Amino acid sequence: MIARHWRGWTELGDADAYESLLKNRVLPVLSAIEGYRGGYILRNDGPREVEFVVVNFFDSFEAVKRFAGSDYGTPVFEPEARRLLCRIEPVVKHYDVRASTV
Repeated sequence: MIARHWRGWTELGDADAYESLLKNRVLPVLSAIEGYRGGYILRNDGPREVEFVVVNFFDSFEAVKRFAGSDYGTPVFEPEARRLLCRIEPVVKHYDVRASTV
């Protein structure tokens, strides 16, 4: 299994809208991809901005490519997400999942 990890930040006032976008538009699209195995949206409200960590799980790199395309190291964004995010990590990290209790 492959874990796809990415971080982005919003201004305080945009955090709820970005979280809603992830939950209501992005996750349903991911769920329809063959080889997608679920994921997590993590949120850390700071004093000036809100950090989001997104971890999604896929059966293989082929499944990751079904979502992200051949340049799978680049983040994938909804157009609305680009407006809501004030800062992003420009690269997505991928990890081999070696153990899980979930």
